[in-house]
Amino acid sequence: MAKSGGKGRTQGGGGRHLRIIGGQWRGRRLQFPELPGLRPTGDRIRETLFNWLAPDIVGARCLDLFAGSGALGLEALSRGAAHCDFVERDRTAAASLRSHIDSLAAHPRARVLEADALAFLRGCSARYDIVFLDPPFAADLLAASAASLADGGHLEAGARIYTEQDADEVCALPSTWRELRRKQSGNVAYALLTAVDPEDAPPA
Repeated sequence: MAKSGGKGRTQGGGGRHLRIIGGQWRGRRLQFPELPGLRPTGDRIRETLFNWLAPDIVGARCLDLFAGSGALGLEALSRGAAHCDFVERDRTAAASLRSHIDSLAAHPRARVLEADALAFLRGCSARYDIVFLDPPFAADLLAASAASLADGGHLEAGARIYTEQDADEVCALPSTWRELRRKQSGNVAYALLTAVDPEDAPPA
């Protein structure tokens, strides 16, 4: 199955591409392969998200778990994140991501891991300050990946987690996550959450 990270909506005009909208690589346009489900998060949503993350992004260790085109992780690196791991199981999409990282001279701040997201979390010992959690909308992976992140010790104290999903989708997220922001754009609902101490979390 040629599945890639569910990255919002396809950009209109000029073919299939994404544009980095802020930071070091502002204005850079990057081509991405035409694969089912590969949809970079739109400019307006990304601008809102990174306004939310402005106090936290510089120096952060990030995880783009369903990386797809890499739009969110590359934007984070452009805006000063210290490192980003991009997890993408589709070989073509992963190769495209490596090409982007080469063209931006983003080594060694970026790493592409060609792997299934849930399998990666099971074998991962790294901890992250910011996680972009945007699985393909039809794959029903948000709850499972969120639970694995929360239960597997992958989040630093106070970590920020971004979620993106179909606006009609109902998903139970970990009780140790507290919602900070939420918006909707068309059929896309997106939110920023934070990981809180289990003792401070509301009862399940």
